[in-house]
Amino acid sequence: MERGVKGQLEGWKRGRSTYELKTPVILAVTFNSTTGSLLTQSLQKQLSLIISRFVGTLGTITIKCKDLRIIHLDIPGMEESLNIASSIEALSTLDSTTLMYPFFYRPMFEVLEDGWHSFLPEHEFTLLSAMTDEWRLSYINKDFTVCTSYPPIVIVPKSIDDETLKKVATFRQGGRFPVLGYYHKKNGMVMMHSAQPLTGTNGRRCKEDEKLINATLRAGKRGYIIDTRSANAAQQAKTKGGGFEQEAHYPQWRRIHKSIERYHILQESLIKLVEASNDQSHNMDRWLSKLEASSWLTHVKEILTTSCLAAQCIDREGASVLVHGSEGIDSTLQVTSLAHIILDPESRTINGFEALVEREWLQAGHPFQQRCAQSAYSNSKQKNEAPTFLLFLDCCWQMQRQFPCSFEFNEQFLVVLFEHAYASQFGTFLGNNENERRKLKLQQKTVSLWSWINRPKELEKYLNPLYEANSLVIWPSVAPQSLQLWEGVFLRWNRSSKYLDEAWDEIIHIIEYNKDLQAKVNALRRQLAELQTEDGELERP
Repeated sequence: MERGVKGQLEGWKRGRSTYELKTPVILAVTFNSTTGSLLTQSLQKQLSLIISRFVGTLGTITIKCKDLRIIHLDIPGMEESLNIASSIEALSTLDSTTLMYPFFYRPMFEVLEDGWHSFLPEHEFTLLSAMTDEWRLSYINKDFTVCTSYPPIVIVPKSIDDETLKKVATFRQGGRFPVLGYYHKKNGMVMMHSAQPLTGTNGRRCKEDEKLINATLRAGKRGYIIDTRSANAAQQAKTKGGGFEQEAHYPQWRRIHKSIERYHILQESLIKLVEASNDQSHNMDRWLSKLEASSWLTHVKEILTTSCLAAQCIDREGASVLVHGSEGIDSTLQVTSLAHIILDPESRTINGFEALVEREWLQAGHPFQQRCAQSAYSNSKQKNEAPTFLLFLDCCWQMQRQFPCSFEFNEQFLVVLFEHAYASQFGTFLGNNENERRKLKLQQKTVSLWSWINRPKELEKYLNPLYEANSLVIWPSVAPQSLQLWEGVFLRWNRSSKYLDEAWDEIIHIIEYNKDLQAKVNALRRQLAELQTEDGELERP
């Protein structure tokens, strides 16, 4: 198969036919026979769909990619087109994770920092310990027997021992007992996340669970449980063994339901949005109708609204918060991580944001390999696929646009994370949780994305020239006129960014010029102060 692809690469420069791929492409294809091995590796995770169409003996292969770009390859000859298309499709649908490109990629750059060890739980706990002594590290999940989707090390209240945690784990779906997500330095309130309690139709109770979440409350304080399901959906979950916290058993906690869609509804929304973005009819009414029908911005609004609510409970109400939905691996993580960004200025820096993604998404068990399997173009509907992480990044971009001086990173940084979550030469987003990543031995066999991004030369590309450290809480607007389509992702292949790039270049030029002028002003002030000092000494008798 690989030999067939190598032999046909030169033919891709010529010809005519159309074919759709089942996996999306992010890396550009180089059309010469010496790159055959690179092509076979890079296609494995990057193609989304192949479409094949013929006019006489001419054909065009259309490659639809996970980063939403569409590539047309003209090929002379029906047989050649079919051979190439079948080769690409076979190479893009490998069954084994260990045959994917990250396991064969060898970096052409010097690895200055091992990204696999950049954001260890022990380091995060050291920072927490400087603010409070009420929490501890628990190694109860070191062999992943308590919870398969949690990391080996979690942060829990110091007053709760591991035996209690084991009992709580049996009361929460998937063993995902409440763990610390964020500590608010301003008032000592916390945000925790978990999965739903398994109360069932009989109203099962777990006193250890009640003890655990009550341990996060200060004397005389109440807490909020934010359930990312509707009240009706939470009620129906009881018939399947799930449920919610009964007020009688959690009297110090107020439960709030904020429905956030998930799974196939979000995937269908993405597909409709991409279809609207690719509509070249230039009919305004039709385009706006398609955009509205996708409901994408509605999902953005729901997620941001719930995140603002969680942040408000902590910062303004002075209350701790527990967030969960059903499994606690999708909408829960969207809310906790966005609330974190709203409250914590450190998470708006490049290093802080990377730590957030590592801790609240990768280590917290978001199933990236399932959720980011095919992107928007695949004909085959994947049961577990959903653009959960892309929606989170979209919400971040909305905040970044509303607060352009409060984020150290620029839009391109978010776009790069989107691309690598769906298709990457790095192993960071492979697997669905830490348990799977250890079994795959990713640290030993692949390179971390952070090792590449955090190199000084690479990092310069993602710096926001407008950034000024802002220690305040930021409150994003969710009004309809405040939320916009993320053109940098959804329209970047359909319209030129030339003028936007030129505008940013001019902004950077102005900022640099202003810095030079400010430096000259400061130098002149120092000279003036020195002259005034000398004059004062001369005037003395």
